[in-house]
Amino acid sequence: METFRYGAAASQAGDLYLPKAPRPPVVCLIHGGFWRLPYARDQMGPLAENLVRRGYAAWNLEYQRLGEDGGGWPGTLRDVSAGIDHLAVLNDKGADLDLTRVVTVGHSAGGHLALWAAGPRRLAAGDAAPKVKVMAAVGQAPAADINRVHELKLSKGVAVEFLGGAPERFPERYALASPRALLPLGVPQLVTHGDADDSVPVSIGRDYAKAARAAGDRCDYVEFPGVGHFEHLDPTGPTWAAVTDWLERLFRAA
Repeated sequence: METFRYGAAASQAGDLYLPKAPRPPVVCLIHGGFWRLPYARDQMGPLAENLVRRGYAAWNLEYQRLGEDGGGWPGTLRDVSAGIDHLAVLNDKGADLDLTRVVTVGHSAGGHLALWAAGPRRLAAGDAAPKVKVMAAVGQAPAADINRVHELKLSKGVAVEFLGGAPERFPERYALASPRALLPLGVPQLVTHGDADDSVPVSIGRDYAKAARAAGDRCDYVEFPGVGHFEHLDPTGPTWAAVTDWLERLFRAA
């Protein structure tokens, strides 16, 4: 594993895990924590190590979060976009990654970011077309509908903090930042959720998957009885097995 920077801020960095196989597909991991400090990319480290053993490269991305300069709207979204595009820079420097097969995988708020990054993510950043296209996305217990995050006042009203105000004040921000509002994303998606999740209610993941399919996207959905929020971070558990099985089928078909 080696750490690379994609910007000047302390949090604009990622850890690249490389397998021995040449030109591997890339899984970009995005951690959760309701977009806040102190939650960081170390949450996803065990999943990155598991992915490398399966022959994939893992790009464990950090980003500026609420509680530091640059976090929230639009900095967090810009960071995720720039972090994914930095894979092209790494390839220019000899990383030998297969950038035609890049998938985002995120947990909780990272699930929101993983889904968002697979769609028209540059709308929020206001930049040119992305250098690296995301071919598919996985949301693990994703906060995929920020309007619902706001309505339910999740994490002490974090949606207002993240986007700078309520939907009534900034409807365009909610429209540009919420994967649910951006459907169809136009890429295959997987959503995994536990019905005992007390951080991001299972209805958010369940309803997002239904809406994605209704919009014309391929969106697989796996719900786990009795599973809470953090079991998704266990590389030995059934929730992660569902993700890796899906990735295997996806990459085999690509």
